[in-house]
Amino acid sequence: MEDKSSQTSGLSKDVQSSLTPEEPPVDFMHIKLEENEPIDVRTKDFILKKAREVCKCNHQTIITFFCQLFPVLDWLPRYNIKTQLLGDIISGLLVGIVAIPQSISYSLLANQDPIYGIYTNFFCSIIYVAMATSRHNSVGSFGVLCLMIGQSVNRHLQLAGYDDNTDSLLVGNATSSGNGTGTCDRSCYAITVALSLSFLVGLYQILLGVLQLGFLSVYLSEPLLSGFVAGSSLTIITSQMKYLLGLNIPRHEGVGSFILTWVDLFRYIPNTNICDLVTSLVALAIIIPVKMINDRYKDKMKAPVPIELLVVIIATVVSYYFKFEERYKSSVCGAIPTGFRKPTLPDTKLFSSLAVDALPIAIIGFAMTVSLAEIFGKKHGYAVRANQEMIAIGMCNLVPSFFYCFASSAALTKTLLKESTGTQTQLSSLVTSLVLLLVLLWIAPLFYSLQTAILGVVTIVNLRGGLRTFCETPRMWQLSKLDTAVWWTTMLASTLITTEIGLLVGVCFALLCIIFRTQRPRAALLGKVSNTEIYEDQSAYKQLSSIANIKIFRFGSSLYYANKDYFKTALYQKTGVNPILLAARHQRAVTQAKADTGNRKSVFNSVFGCLKPSKKHMGKSPTDVCLPSLDMHTLILDCGAMQFIDTTGLSVLKETHRDFQELGVQLLLANCNPLLRRRLRDGGWAAGAHGGQLAFHSVHHAVQFAQQWHREQQESKERRDADPDPEDMSVQASL
Repeated sequence: MEDKSSQTSGLSKDVQSSLTPEEPPVDFMHIKLEENEPIDVRTKDFILKKAREVCKCNHQTIITFFCQLFPVLDWLPRYNIKTQLLGDIISGLLVGIVAIPQSISYSLLANQDPIYGIYTNFFCSIIYVAMATSRHNSVGSFGVLCLMIGQSVNRHLQLAGYDDNTDSLLVGNATSSGNGTGTCDRSCYAITVALSLSFLVGLYQILLGVLQLGFLSVYLSEPLLSGFVAGSSLTIITSQMKYLLGLNIPRHEGVGSFILTWVDLFRYIPNTNICDLVTSLVALAIIIPVKMINDRYKDKMKAPVPIELLVVIIATVVSYYFKFEERYKSSVCGAIPTGFRKPTLPDTKLFSSLAVDALPIAIIGFAMTVSLAEIFGKKHGYAVRANQEMIAIGMCNLVPSFFYCFASSAALTKTLLKESTGTQTQLSSLVTSLVLLLVLLWIAPLFYSLQTAILGVVTIVNLRGGLRTFCETPRMWQLSKLDTAVWWTTMLASTLITTEIGLLVGVCFALLCIIFRTQRPRAALLGKVSNTEIYEDQSAYKQLSSIANIKIFRFGSSLYYANKDYFKTALYQKTGVNPILLAARHQRAVTQAKADTGNRKSVFNSVFGCLKPSKKHMGKSPTDVCLPSLDMHTLILDCGAMQFIDTTGLSVLKETHRDFQELGVQLLLANCNPLLRRRLRDGGWAAGAHGGQLAFHSVHHAVQFAQQWHREQQESKERRDADPDPEDMSVQASL
């Protein structure tokens, strides 16, 4: 029978009711599951085991290693030319066409020459093809990263003594670049800082991937990333306004740069270049409506209209023939060289000053890449390895840093375009690279007369996704007020302080919100659903019945040092019983009874020393002072939401058990997970009481135990009253 009970101890009543009539029902009062012994894994043995697996080298291990490091070796041999090639070619061409103006405009945002943006998109696209597990990500220059790169580059330019508006070296040594040329102008030093920064970013990301730390991306929640992108978008728009207006104002960095830039914009607005302003307004009036049409009819259109490239081409032609630079002093891109430069090494002298700047760029870069990869992987039904994606994007930053490229990541706009135009594999990125190669070899000089105002317009228009999140905040407020608070905090900090500090503030605030949620969780008394074994919150559901003299308390979080006081407060408030307060009142009553008894004895001894005081002259003795009667004999704690309990929480449980036990109320635990049970047992909680049965597998089990225990107590009391103990009778007679 013991074997039968152990096999069916975890079954519900519905399952037990289906048992054959010959099998007796399970006795819930004596269920005791035997736990498996915890596996003792020694750190030394674990490390040795992993080391053997890594160091094991054979033909199959080498093939597996290279296939994991270069996923292209896995999918390329299975590539179906008939069904996949056409979609990849069309998608790659369209993304490449869009990437041309974005590469040039984002170079301006990163405080670099236009050619370096084309380099970045070209090299990282090739590397990502070989190492990515995502089929849809399009990597390259990303607006938020370019903003952070531009801020770091501008800060180092100022430290090196370069004027923000000229290429002259004001102070410092002109040979500070790492290219060995002997001299380095402003543009040369800017790309030197950027490629050194890209090297560190890639190094960080590769280390995170090798150490299997891809799970760190979960700490960047969706509201946090959305708020950060929105705040960065406002900062980017602010930085591009001077190009739209044709103003020459200083570039501010650090805390308050957003406000200071707008102050300068209004201060210098009388100096607006009318040609740049008109060009910007016309470009906005053309691009925005066409982009809206593309978004609205994207399901019906075979391919979106490449309006940015068309506007760039038309604006370049108009600027060239009407000589905007000579006539109206309009700012243009200038000479863009063709071909490739010889590889160079990053400047190691800059690593110490760039180490901190590279960390947030690396985090945002891999977070955006992994997030987009997982979104489209789930949508199209294929697996994405987060750690491999981190290694891939790290290599896209590390290797191109030797070829005059700045940091990159998956770009939201190009990824959405790539997915919507029918891409099948990463082969489409090779087509995009071929388009950019044509620009690098022959087409780039044709953009000489392109106004920087057009580049600013292209940058701002591509921030529509980040600005659109402002319209989603009312809906977010209805769903979660704390998530909305995280969004607004991150957005405001990223805008008004700096992007790096804003990201840090957002992460810290999000973690504080998690702590707040666990520090003040929902607490409730449970009632029973009629004719079931289900117990739910009485304040949330109607028609729940209470159990006579039994109160069931649910605490919606783990019990640890930060919420121990709230646990007690909520427990006393919900049950209406404060054992500490009742014990204090009882102690005062006992003390008062002792004082009254002592006073009466002294009076009788002095005045009626020969007389014995009668019972009617005596008040209550200290032993006659009883504890107040309560409307419950059992308190059950539903621990289903408790994932863990620390030493402080265990002490609180012990104190609660002792306090209620002094009032004659037993404390039972229900729905404890195995880890919690083991912690309670090792901590000696209520050891030996009721045979150790104070933690039950379900609330209903605990209720049944409490009801049976109370019946046994009542029956025992009735037997004592009906057949009193002779010793008690002799004591009463002597009194």
